[in-house]
Amino acid sequence: MDAARIFDTLGMDRAALDGGDWPVSSPIDGAVIARLTLDDAAAVDAKIARSVEAFAQWRRVPAPRRGELVRRFGGLLRRHKATLGALITLEAGKIVAEGEGEVQEMIDICDFAVGLSRQLYGRTIASERPDHALRETWHPLGPVGVISAFNFPMAVWSWNAALAIVCGNSLLWKPSEKTPLCAIACQHLFEQAMADFDEAPEGLSQLLLGGREVGMTLADDVRVPLISATGSCAMGRQVGARVAQRFGKSILELGGNNAIIVAPSANLDLAVRAIVFGAVGTAGQRCTSTRRIFVHQSIYPAVVERLQQAYAALPIGDPREPSTLVGPLIDARALTQMEDALQAAREQGGKVVGGERVLADRWPGAYYVQPALVEGGGAIDNSVEETFAPVLYCFRYDALDEAIARHNAVPQGLSSAIFTTDVREAERFLAATGSDCGIANVNVGTSGAEIGGAFGGEKATGGGRESGSDAWRGYMRRQTATVNYSDELPLAQGVRFG
Repeated sequence: MDAARIFDTLGMDRAALDGGDWPVSSPIDGAVIARLTLDDAAAVDAKIARSVEAFAQWRRVPAPRRGELVRRFGGLLRRHKATLGALITLEAGKIVAEGEGEVQEMIDICDFAVGLSRQLYGRTIASERPDHALRETWHPLGPVGVISAFNFPMAVWSWNAALAIVCGNSLLWKPSEKTPLCAIACQHLFEQAMADFDEAPEGLSQLLLGGREVGMTLADDVRVPLISATGSCAMGRQVGARVAQRFGKSILELGGNNAIIVAPSANLDLAVRAIVFGAVGTAGQRCTSTRRIFVHQSIYPAVVERLQQAYAALPIGDPREPSTLVGPLIDARALTQMEDALQAAREQGGKVVGGERVLADRWPGAYYVQPALVEGGGAIDNSVEETFAPVLYCFRYDALDEAIARHNAVPQGLSSAIFTTDVREAERFLAATGSDCGIANVNVGTSGAEIGGAFGGEKATGGGRESGSDAWRGYMRRQTATVNYSDELPLAQGVRFG
């Protein structure tokens, strides 16, 4: 489907696709699919003010009722799953299965948040003073600013939005300027969910369309107590510093330089399948994409041979075709970054297989590539930079401790995995002295996380957590309360005064 048909199916005004001078292109063929009007400074300021007003009303709505709104939104996502998936494919270049899988993530987090709306638990704590009660409660925080990236143009917002809404906050979403149509569609469906929901105030969720300057405005504005930003480490350094300067809170989901260790006892069928999906899925443009593998020297030749065979057979092309497994890079800049990384590997003595641009004769305005394997051969000990493209660095190792040390010797710390059938190796990898990443898997690849667990990483990945587990606490403020129900005033720690 093209953008106009998608808008028609969702009940949206297709005239919005041609209302401005900001071009939106599809990475499938490079064609312009919309021209939008961006928000100027005055519009951004007005939306933030409206969000403050909406928060003042929404925080008074009981949490289970807030969950009901999210339930309604989840129902609309279910109804339009295929259409929204098609829009992700059109605008972000994901294959059909991955596009619909992203919408399923949105449905899943809505289900999680609905249950959470009745479980925003605090604590009762034993007081050291007689006839006193000590309690800990959680309260809504305020307008939540969400800055999302192109590679998950809907799901990352939903991870934040579903939790923020049930926690009693309002939303301000600055999507990637590369994928604004996905954001407009999500906002439309959320407004539909609010349409007959009397408690939902105007401005509860709003879009801010624009470039870097809009994101920085959010980061600087004291009216927005929390910024959740997904993107590169470079972006996170700027956003995080600016939010911290005004004593705001930030949830940063930044780059990943994810690795898999393949031990001698590994099931190679599982390992190779996980490596290939992790390395080439979404054309290597996931923060959890597999970028490095450390393979025991006894099985290294067999693993690399299997990878070369799998790479040679990869169907690359139009992501709308059911048989396609690898779609396009997002734009020309992504291609340049990939080519620069491969040239640097060659100059360092690495052996590069693949990496060529393909299908340029059919789609000169699009950027399809053959995924690349880079063998270090001892010339390259590691790769510390994240190249947002399908480039996989292959290394040998002798001892597990050596592999773990090299695995951890990068600035990023998002996702990691080991393939082994030795329980001692698995537990060593998961121990405090093992992987230093926020996500550590055994016999599961680095890419693709369930919403039930908290998602995020350490070090230059930012340290933030989204999605499941107790990530909801990041969207609330903690309050400790002491209640004295006696006629005495004993002080804590036995202090006597007066």
